[in-house]
Amino acid sequence: MRVSILTGFLLGAAVSATPVIERRIGRSIESRDVTVIYKNIDVITPKVFIISMFSPEADIWYSNANTTGSIGDLLARNITIPGLSPLFPDVHCLQDGSVCQLTTGESEINAATTITSLMLSPLFDLRKTYFLIGGIAGINPKHGTIADVAFSKYAVQVALQYEFDAREIPSNYSTGYIPQGSTSPDQYPQSIYGTEVFELNEALRDIAAKFASTAKLNDTSDAVAYRAKYTTTNNNTGIYAAATKKPGIIKCDTATSDVYYSGALLGEAFENTTRLFTNGSGVYCMTAQEDNATLEAMIRFAVHKTIDFARIIIMRTASDFDRPYPGASPEFNLFYSSQGAFEPAVANIYLAGTSVIKGILSGWRKTFEKGVKPKNYIGDIFGTLGGKPDFGPGTVFDPEVGQPSKREVDGGVRTRAEMYRRAGRKGMLGAEVARRANGAA
Repeated sequence: MRVSILTGFLLGAAVSATPVIERRIGRSIESRDVTVIYKNIDVITPKVFIISMFSPEADIWYSNANTTGSIGDLLARNITIPGLSPLFPDVHCLQDGSVCQLTTGESEINAATTITSLMLSPLFDLRKTYFLIGGIAGINPKHGTIADVAFSKYAVQVALQYEFDAREIPSNYSTGYIPQGSTSPDQYPQSIYGTEVFELNEALRDIAAKFASTAKLNDTSDAVAYRAKYTTTNNNTGIYAAATKKPGIIKCDTATSDVYYSGALLGEAFENTTRLFTNGSGVYCMTAQEDNATLEAMIRFAVHKTIDFARIIIMRTASDFDRPYPGASPEFNLFYSSQGAFEPAVANIYLAGTSVIKGILSGWRKTFEKGVKPKNYIGDIFGTLGGKPDFGPGTVFDPEVGQPSKREVDGGVRTRAEMYRRAGRKGMLGAEVARRANGAA
């Protein structure tokens, strides 16, 4: 039974209020300062925190509370947190607090707001918590198939670009998407916001994928039949060969876009964006609406050591293809196709995720409490956490320190094109990155 413990928090809270009220003829101005102090409340220290994005991704955990082999009942403890989605206002935890879960709501704004609210809550100690971002996504048939489970090293905000309407694309452009501050699709962005690319702990990703490989994944006969439509050659070695295989565990990267897109042209454009933004090393296979927003909220707290950015896992399961099979139209793919993969994709969040969570919990004392040391750069395009990004124009901050080191100011920005440029170096590095990402030696 779901029992909210918000009442317990309020009963255990002492409220100190010092009202300051000023009244005038014809109008009333009131201000009130209220300080809430929590007393006799145990801070929850989760070992794993599941991040879901909408109801089906969350419900699969709740509905399997009593299934043999499950992690247990996540509705045993329910904590209301100010700032969470009005549709999903609670954090849910096992009775012992070792695993918790929340639902952000869909899209980037919902994800960022919910995660920020969680990070600010005094009711959780998240310094050693592993975050499992577990949701469904579209999949690129060049690199995987429906019902696959993908673990990502990069999250790329592919839609953070200039855009021309498809009917007005310049004749010498391959796409209507142009990196910001640039003037052609193959130029590295010259105006950088900081959320374009995040790189996660590759060693942890590999461990999580290995744990998940022990799970028996779900599938349907409809999904099996739909995969066969992507066969393009007699010996099945065509461009979509990966799409015709049975579901499995794959390692490739996630594209973030609030726009839910369909079609080969947009898919190929965002493949190129992923390669470009990651200096040629990213491989776009999954498309979702939240991950970069979630990671941006997290990195702002990681820099203050309230969470560990090296303890984040992105696990996305494929509910649909991002482009049609040969001969079908993009609108058929988006509106009318019956791919048979939504239910198995949701089920595979639970099946693969359970293996990951159990692996972390069983290896807590030996491995995971102290953390999995990353061998690669982790963080954002700015180098906020320190270190030198292996993509983009180079760190904004001192590589030995990270964000606390202040940036140099080169004077006022007179045009948008001048934003974020530092002594002309950025443009040259951007050009070199673009050159390499497009296959130049």
